[in-house]
Amino acid sequence: MGKCSAQDIRVMLVDDHPQRAAMVEAALEGCGCRVVSMLPTASGLLFQMEQHQPEVVVIDMESPDRDILESLSVLNQHQPTPIVMFAREQDPQFIQQAIDAGVSAYLAEGVDPIKVRTVIDVAIAQFARYQALRRNLEETRQELEQRKLIDRAKHLLMAHQKVDEAQAYAQMRKLAMNSNQTISAVAAGVVAILDGEQGEQSR
Repeated sequence: MGKCSAQDIRVMLVDDHPQRAAMVEAALEGCGCRVVSMLPTASGLLFQMEQHQPEVVVIDMESPDRDILESLSVLNQHQPTPIVMFAREQDPQFIQQAIDAGVSAYLAEGVDPIKVRTVIDVAIAQFARYQALRRNLEETRQELEQRKLIDRAKHLLMAHQKVDEAQAYAQMRKLAMNSNQTISAVAAGVVAILDGEQGEQSR
């Protein structure tokens, strides 16, 4: 998803009331947004997202139901996008479920033409920040997994080759350089081979 321009944010509008949808569309386009698609329900939302590639989804409904939350959850898993929800539902549990489903900004009120652009800008900024945090967490998780794998491979080599930890690591590093692989890839190979040998010996 590219960075949205200052004057032309591509918006997908989901509104189950045709007359209100037309007014919301006018409000959005009056504040520097371009409505690229209007949907009466969130059914098939992921397909529509792939077709139109909006930069933000605006949902305006009196009483959004659980089906909408399911559609948003699917969207959040497969094509994360900033989502702004305007709804009259004020139940704290529903609001929390909406946030969990990927809603970036939830307002228990109708669309205010004066505020809507600011709300969309804030939602986009919050979404970008959340995605950055999620990437950092995933990178940290992968690094920890790789460290555990390398440690496992070192200990297997130490037992198999009768060497100390530094020597085991040096062997893996040399093999990684010679085979043009990462040390974690070499470690995975070591674990697969030596774990397999241990399994055969234990039978």
